[in-house]
Amino acid sequence: MTTTQRNAGQEDENTALGAQREDRGARTDAGEDESPQERVNRRWNEILQETRVTQTGVQILFGFLLSVAFTPLFRELETLDRAIYVTTVVLGAAATGTLIAPVSIHRFLSGQRMKDEVVETAGRLMMCGMVLLALTIGCTLLLILRFVVPGVFAEILAGGVMVWFGLCWYVLPLYLRRRGEQRSRTKSA
Repeated sequence: MTTTQRNAGQEDENTALGAQREDRGARTDAGEDESPQERVNRRWNEILQETRVTQTGVQILFGFLLSVAFTPLFRELETLDRAIYVTTVVLGAAATGTLIAPVSIHRFLSGQRMKDEVVETAGRLMMCGMVLLALTIGCTLLLILRFVVPGVFAEILAGGVMVWFGLCWYVLPLYLRRRGEQRSRTKSA
C-alpha cells in the first residue's frame, strides 16, 4: 500500500468518525453527547499525555539524583544533607514507580474490558505521583540550596517553591473545579 493510499484510508476513517459524532449532535464541551466508551477513551488518552510529561521529568530528575552520590563533593555533605539526599532519592524512586504504574496496569489488563477501572486507578496514581514528584523536587531544591545559600534562607526558598507548587498543582485546580460545579448547578436551576 502506498503512502497516498494509506492517507486516503485514514481520511475516510476520520470522515466516518466525524459523521458518527455529528449524528449524535455537536459537542460544545468535552464530555457532552459522548458515549461512555468515548468518554473513557478520551480520559485514557488524556492520562497518557499527562503521564508522558511527568514521566520524562521525574526520570531526568531521578537520574540526576543517582549521579550525585558519585561526585567528589558528596563526601563533604553533612549528616543532615545526606539524610535529605537519601529522602530525596527514595521519593524520586517512589514517584518514578507511581508515575510508570499506569502503563504496567494497562499492559496487564489490556483486553480485559476493565478500561473504566484502569482509567480511575491511573488517575489516582497520577495524583499520588504528582505529590511524590513535588516532594522530590522540593527536597532536591532544598539540598542544592543548602549547599549554595548559607543559613535559613535555603529552607525559606525551598518552602516558598513548595507553597507555589501547592497553589499551582492543587489549590488552583480545586478552585476551578468548584467554580465549574457552581456554574453547572446554576445552569441546571
